[in-house]
Amino acid sequence: MSAKLERLCDKLKEVFGAKIGEPVLSLGEVTVEVPAAAYHEVARTMRDHAELKFEELIDLSGIDYSTYAGRTPGLHFAAVLQLISVTHNWRLRLRAFASDNEAPALPTVTDLWHAANWYEREAFDLFGIVFNGHPDLRRILTDYGFVGHPFRKDFPVSGYVEMRYDPEMRRVTYQPVTIEPREVTPRIVREAGYGKVDGRG
Repeated sequence: MSAKLERLCDKLKEVFGAKIGEPVLSLGEVTVEVPAAAYHEVARTMRDHAELKFEELIDLSGIDYSTYAGRTPGLHFAAVLQLISVTHNWRLRLRAFASDNEAPALPTVTDLWHAANWYEREAFDLFGIVFNGHPDLRRILTDYGFVGHPFRKDFPVSGYVEMRYDPEMRRVTYQPVTIEPREVTPRIVREAGYGKVDGRG
């Protein structure tokens, strides 16, 4: 671990103590996990504390960890923030798990970083994570009539509904999926004489 990253880990432990999990160094970046209840407060301190100063939110994404290798079963949905401190030249990954798998919710950080606005909308649209206090939490990538959240591991490959144009109604309509599941068995085609050596085989 480089001296710079060691200083960052030590500073995080000093500032937050037991509010955050143990900082983990992987691939040259520090990852910190924080409980949902402390998420907003920790994020504000990350931005405002003079010795941390994570002024920039580069990315926020939702992740479904339900089938993630190496994780113990439990909470599935998390928001993962990529933060940069221009002042100290540090990068940090902040992860917060929503406390309920059926209705995942976290506080919004749009009041801390305006860049989080569309990122949180995307995480809501694709994973169903509700960001409480978001000024305009609505779908951003899927259609308004879309059913479900397509990046969840339990979302069916064929979806729940399909769209089609109805010429009588003269508009697009939604209907239950009519695709029947089918089994695709690969067929092996080999040329005559495949595998023969010197005419034997």
